[in-house]
Amino acid sequence: MVTASGGRLPRLARQVGAFGAVGVAGLLVDVAALYALLHGLGLEAMGQAGFLAARVPSFFAAATATWALNRAFTFRNARPEPLWRQWAKFIAANSVGGVLNYMAYAGCIAYGAPFIAHPELAVAAGSLAGMVFNFTASKFLVFREA
Repeated sequence: MVTASGGRLPRLARQVGAFGAVGVAGLLVDVAALYALLHGLGLEAMGQAGFLAARVPSFFAAATATWALNRAFTFRNARPEPLWRQWAKFIAANSVGGVLNYMAYAGCIAYGAPFIAHPELAVAAGSLAGMVFNFTASKFLVFREA
C-alpha cells in the first residue's frame, strides 16, 4: 500500500499542478496563434467560418507547445523515446480531448457576439473541456514512466 505522504499521491498532485500550469501556457499559445490567424490573415472577415478555420492550426500550435513543456516538466521521468514518435503519440492520444475542446469552442462561437468579440473565452472553455481527458491520456498513453 502506498501512503499519501510517501508515494503516488504527491507525484500525482505535482503532475496535475504542472499539467495545469502547462495548460495555461498552451492556452496563451493557442490564443496568440488564433489572433494571428484571425487578424494577420484576415480570417475574422469570414465570420464564424473564419473563427472555426483559424482554430485548427492554433490548436496544433498549442498542442505542440504543451507536448514540449509536459515532456520537460510534467512527465520528465517518462521512458525515453524518439521525439517525433512521442509528439505523434501525444497528438493522437489527445485528439479526443482536442475534439471535446473544439466542440466547446465551436459551441461558444455559434452562441455569438460575446465569444466573437472575445474568442479567448471560447478557447478557454474548450481547453477546460478537454483537460481531464488529455491529462489521463498523456499520463498513461504518452509519457509512461520507466
